[in-house]
Amino acid sequence: MRPNLSLVTLGVSDLARSIVFYRDVLGWETTAKPDDGVAFFPLHGIVLGLFPKQELAKDAKITLEDAGHPRFSLAHNAMSKAEVDELFETLRSQDVKILKEPEEVFWGGYSGYFADPDGFVWEIAWNPHWKLDENGIVKL
Repeated sequence: MRPNLSLVTLGVSDLARSIVFYRDVLGWETTAKPDDGVAFFPLHGIVLGLFPKQELAKDAKITLEDAGHPRFSLAHNAMSKAEVDELFETLRSQDVKILKEPEEVFWGGYSGYFADPDGFVWEIAWNPHWKLDENGIVKL
């Protein structure tokens, strides 16, 4: 797995309020549109995502009460579905805890989740809507 972080998604209790904070208070540009249900803020090679905390837990197939789930996930974007599968095979071979096997997801991509030793949630995803450069850096 390349040593890069593509996306940090924060599970928020009020998406509209959070968009206002990051966009209007911090002055960060966003791709968010009304009714998207998610917001992305490009941060010079890393993307900050805001997603309702209930939806984030549902997508990772965990509950909000699960120990070690701090209301955000870390994501690594892969170049292809095959790369997602290859990375999960490597994780499995290392006895990493798999939270959700890779699968087609509602937003049109392919992803799965695993946990690090402290229970932090990581997603490995292939997103057909995003372009990655040769270094795997997301270009929104």
